[in-house]
Amino acid sequence: MSGSGLPSSLERQHQLLAKNKRHSSTIYVHQPRAGEEQLEVGQVPGLQPHSVWPLRTMHITQLNRECLLHLFSFLDKDSRKNLARTCPQLQDVFEDPALWSLLHFRSLTELKKDNFLLSPALRSLSICWHSSRVQVCSIEDWLKSALQRNICSRHESLVNDFLLQVCDRCPNLASVTLSGCGHVTDDCLARLLRCCPRLRALHLENCARVTNRTLTAVAAHGRALQTLHVDFCRNVSAAGLRRLRAACPRLTLRAEHSAAMIPDQLPRGPHAPGAALRKLLLR
Repeated sequence: MSGSGLPSSLERQHQLLAKNKRHSSTIYVHQPRAGEEQLEVGQVPGLQPHSVWPLRTMHITQLNRECLLHLFSFLDKDSRKNLARTCPQLQDVFEDPALWSLLHFRSLTELKKDNFLLSPALRSLSICWHSSRVQVCSIEDWLKSALQRNICSRHESLVNDFLLQVCDRCPNLASVTLSGCGHVTDDCLARLLRCCPRLRALHLENCARVTNRTLTAVAAHGRALQTLHVDFCRNVSAAGLRRLRAACPRLTLRAEHSAAMIPDQLPRGPHAPGAALRKLLLR
């Protein structure tokens, strides 16, 4: 027994665990050594009864590939990237496609980072942008002020360019969620449906540029699609939803508030802003 009232081996175990908090690259495992006896913790007052072995140390790089992948799976994208920078072996784990079956982004700026990997292993993709700038991007282009247009121009092509990369690299994608992505276009979603034939769930929310053309693309190319949500997408009409339901009766379709919202309307009058564009579209 030591001065603390604990067996010396158990006290050493507590010291090692405390040390582990400061050295994340070292791992402590329960493994008996020759000639060592198991300690009965139940004999120590105040501790739950169970048996332990004195701890042995090992470096993280001594773990096999499966354990390293499991360890990386608990880290966020930035933490994975930072850990991968420490040695080539961990960088190799970072670049393993099996690690990147799910990707979630909370802002558009995250799409520009190099802390993730796009590969055929990707199954689930989520881009949820909850910001005051989402409201600015949802305003009709011809109603935006110069300041608002400047804000939107900084990230106008970010999502579309990123989704084009997804189309080229991730053919096995099964689920996509896009929320607050006001610049996603019908053409981009149609290409996604064509390039990802295993897509089963498509969730769209507050995507101002999504129109009935996306619904038509779902009917034409979404053969594996089981669930479609187009919530708060103001340019989706009730007529478009009825046509899709008739074409795909087995599709689980939800369009919360979309058809009830006021769609984008080009300005009226020969001298109104955007009048020339209106004439071209009506030809």
